[in-house]
Amino acid sequence: MSVCRALITVSSLFLSMLPLAAGAVCLGDEPLRGVNIAGAEFSSNSLPGELHHDYTYPRTEELDYFADSGANTIRLPVRWERVQRELNQELHEGELGQIASVLDQAKERGLCLILDIHNYGMYHGEIIGSEAVPTEAFLDLWTRLSAALDEPEYLALGLMNEPFRMDIADWGAVAQQTVDALREAGAEHLIMVSGGRWSGVHEWHRTIGGSSNAETFADLEDPLRRTVIEVHQYADRDYSGTGGNCRDPEHFNAMFSAIDEWAQENDLQLFLGEFGVPSSRSCMAALGRILALTEDAGIWRGWAYWAAGSWWGDYPMSVAPRDGRDAPQMSLLAPCWRGEGCGRDPGAPRDPRLQEQ
Repeated sequence: MSVCRALITVSSLFLSMLPLAAGAVCLGDEPLRGVNIAGAEFSSNSLPGELHHDYTYPRTEELDYFADSGANTIRLPVRWERVQRELNQELHEGELGQIASVLDQAKERGLCLILDIHNYGMYHGEIIGSEAVPTEAFLDLWTRLSAALDEPEYLALGLMNEPFRMDIADWGAVAQQTVDALREAGAEHLIMVSGGRWSGVHEWHRTIGGSSNAETFADLEDPLRRTVIEVHQYADRDYSGTGGNCRDPEHFNAMFSAIDEWAQENDLQLFLGEFGVPSSRSCMAALGRILALTEDAGIWRGWAYWAAGSWWGDYPMSVAPRDGRDAPQMSLLAPCWRGEGCGRDPGAPRDPRLQEQ
């Protein structure tokens, strides 16, 4: 262990004994449950693109709507190429200002904002760790962002969305280096580390390219113990989030039981960063089951539904209100946000596995 890392470990023990501020939503004990508000990552073929033409940021009324509905978390997907126009250079002032504005509004509403770099393990199509995009460039991005947005009570750091172009083990090594770099720089934020590939719960234990997510992230270390493993899980037949037919609710029991057991064995917490369904009867049943399966706050730090945002149009999984009416999915999400039970359907028989919880 390096001297610097040893000092961080000692300081973390001191920090853990300090009471958190009452408004420290990202660092508090309450589960983080909310929604992705997409838009700032749109038009990936137009980079950096034109704000309000190619991409957009959450509007005040959107934050009000979800805060008033009971959500306490917003996951904000953004593109690395917009935030940092050149590798290892200053962050773009205008883009950073947009993110800071959303953070200020989130803080006013008692929301935890998760800043998600939505780049799939790449920068302008080049993989992190390649000659074109050295790992050091990724560390540079996050140390700059954490310093510029130094409000860990209201901001969590979502390192990378679905790094599917990278080998799982390679991404695991980069993720650990990033956590180390952030802590050595003094960042105290909650960190979300995505699994490799598409981060799917359904393939967490599957060996692909010589390694699995279960093996790679079992020994992830953070001296502050503020790093959470982010996973994703869609309910359609191929788990892609693009189909209209969802699997039966019982199908998800075994995969969530397996990752629950893995998290407990490795003393880690999980965050379901993306999941979403169309509003058909079968898909709503699957949504209810996923919500119920992530209700254990000892294992699940929380979740963010995919997705909201004013630019979705008729996207079937959108929970943005239309013509003043709530999306059907809100009938399951909002009660969970308000602490009235997750995935509860009083008219449906309870699965035996859920009765045990």
